[in-house]
Amino acid sequence: MAHLPTLNHTTDSLDRIKADAISIGIFEDGSLTSRGKTIDGIINGQISSAFGRGNINGKEGETTIFYSDHALVIVIGLGKSEEFDTESIRKAGGTLAKKAIAKKFAHIACENYGGKSIASFGQALAEGLIMGSYQFNDYLIKKKDELFELEKVTVSGGSIPGLEKGVIVANSVCFARDLGNHPGNVTTPTRLADEAKKIGRKGKMKVVVFDREKITEMGMGGLAGVAAGTDEPPKFILMEYWGTKKSVKPKVLVGKGLTFDSGGISIKPAAKMDEMKFDMCGSAVVLGCMNAIAALKPKINVVAAISSTENMSGGKACKPGDILTAYNGKTMEVLNTDAEGRLILADALSYVSKHYNPAFIFDFATLTGAVLIALGHIATGIMGTDEKLIETVKKSSEKTGEKVWEFPLWEEYCDQIQSKVADVQNTGAPREAGTIAAGAFLKEFVGKDIPWCHFDIAGTAYGVKENPYGPKAGATGNIIRLVLDTLDV
Repeated sequence: MAHLPTLNHTTDSLDRIKADAISIGIFEDGSLTSRGKTIDGIINGQISSAFGRGNINGKEGETTIFYSDHALVIVIGLGKSEEFDTESIRKAGGTLAKKAIAKKFAHIACENYGGKSIASFGQALAEGLIMGSYQFNDYLIKKKDELFELEKVTVSGGSIPGLEKGVIVANSVCFARDLGNHPGNVTTPTRLADEAKKIGRKGKMKVVVFDREKITEMGMGGLAGVAAGTDEPPKFILMEYWGTKKSVKPKVLVGKGLTFDSGGISIKPAAKMDEMKFDMCGSAVVLGCMNAIAALKPKINVVAAISSTENMSGGKACKPGDILTAYNGKTMEVLNTDAEGRLILADALSYVSKHYNPAFIFDFATLTGAVLIALGHIATGIMGTDEKLIETVKKSSEKTGEKVWEFPLWEEYCDQIQSKVADVQNTGAPREAGTIAAGAFLKEFVGKDIPWCHFDIAGTAYGVKENPYGPKAGATGNIIRLVLDTLDV
């Protein structure tokens, strides 16, 4: 793990802060905040002169360094002032963090870009700075002496409560990134269970972990069936956070924790199979959210469930044609053992539906390659059973900059996963609507009248093109901020 864990706040002007560099923003019309004007004056008007000559234009993401005897100043382009929003300031923070690392500045100071001292802007700035500082260097032993980390950022002005919340949220995203980036021999189901327990202790949550014997005894045929081919102990993880009266229905988060996916008997091609360590990113979303909840302690009730195992091709492995029985009693015909995520989620969805009377259920999974074909690495595919819930998700998406796109769950698609020899089958029509077929399968295991939304994060959990506050490669921690916003944390 290598990222900035905290921020410092001050009301002092930037010129009074001793740092390797200071930073201000400039809009496309050349306007500066009062703090920005002060710095421009200190360096003899270099910034306004450069703008007047057309050497800088203030476009979003533009970075220019000015040198003087008084200060080294990094000027960040903020775009059009009338379009400046939380995503703009988040990008500015990320841009600054990455520039500081590239230039090997250990301590930087920045203004509250745009000058709005409101909580949402403070939160966004903190998120950008911390997420932008993230690097995954744990295994670069030979290059250890060459690595550089940003050590300190001081923010001048802005909302302290907003900054504090942003620090917690961003640290939780980075925590989830780390879980995803560690290899499958490190991030195992046992590791996920241990992390859940740590979060539970911090947030005074009840955490229960079921092992292979208990999973089988309880009738979780999907999870037990997928886990049959691996020696690695599977885990079913439950976390309960009660922040208000228990009579209030809990909001439920369900995650796919497939810590390595070989495809099982329906084995995957060798190329890029190493990336299947990321098949547990759904569980990382859940743990990232619960980590933030443990620190923020909102007055809501949240339950989390994670089905976790490897999918291997051992002698006892589930085979194509096998029929498994899920926790809710429905039978599942396995036509493809590489469509295993929906099998282990079936048990989790059935379990929380039966035992918790949820206000709603979100589930998160790197579920289908088809969603990548449909949406690329740009957006997360969503679908569900409640229009109001889906609209809430979309509104949060607009606020956090994490794009989602809704797929339909029409009856015609639901018919395609009906089996001739069991209740359902784990694939739909060949080479058609694979993402929707997976969603239609999951719908069978959500309790009647429970609002539900499924997030297929296969295209956004990893492999995403680097953005100002995103990692160069690896797990992104995408959707965590959206979910926390939807939960009203």
